[in-house]
Amino acid sequence: MTADVLKQFTRRPPPAGERCDLCGEPLPAEHRHLVDTTRRSLKCACPPCHLLFTRPGAGQGRFRAVPARYLTDPGFELEEADWNRLQIPVALAFFFRNSDLDRLAAFYPSPAGATESELDPQTWDAVLGRSRLADVLEPDVEALLLHHERGTPVTCTLVPVDVCYELVGRMRLHWKGFDGGAEARADIAEFFERITAAARPLKTDRPAATGSAAPVTAESGSTAEHSGGTP
Repeated sequence: MTADVLKQFTRRPPPAGERCDLCGEPLPAEHRHLVDTTRRSLKCACPPCHLLFTRPGAGQGRFRAVPARYLTDPGFELEEADWNRLQIPVALAFFFRNSDLDRLAAFYPSPAGATESELDPQTWDAVLGRSRLADVLEPDVEALLLHHERGTPVTCTLVPVDVCYELVGRMRLHWKGFDGGAEARADIAEFFERITAAARPLKTDRPAATGSAAPVTAESGSTAEHSGGTP
């Protein structure tokens, strides 16, 4: 899930006439996505096709609709020592559960694209498994997005997996030199401001939602809408 995924997030604006990858219907610039679990890639989807694959077992499980929920776990804190155990060379990383391998896969964005970490998955489980977000994480279609700025706590947010590849695309588009440059830093800061605004805390007194249904949140129980563009 690298080059094909990144194409849709590195072009600006999206090409006219973009169509659903399944039925060929025209798509707006902002649209939803499906995960092709066989090819490990994202597919652009019109609303009816996206809705079709929210049903368990649809299409024999090959395509899964990317949900639209953003969650945080107020009771989970990632210490500096925990972050160091992950051995991520940059301040960003995302983890999703690969259903074929039945384990967490870890990636971090770079100017060259999404780079997979080769750290022992047992370490990821030990560090992130303490969060209730890991328990409700939907395989293949959701990810735990970690952000660590020096001198500030590490943030961990459950997000749609396409949002992570959008972030990778943003970095490829704007990154310059060793530190990324002012434009890249400002773009990343804006990105995480929107993620923070969309995220809702996971409650403890109700079961978490699955698939693309509304997530369990602190107050409203509603989901933040996302359509494949900026969250």
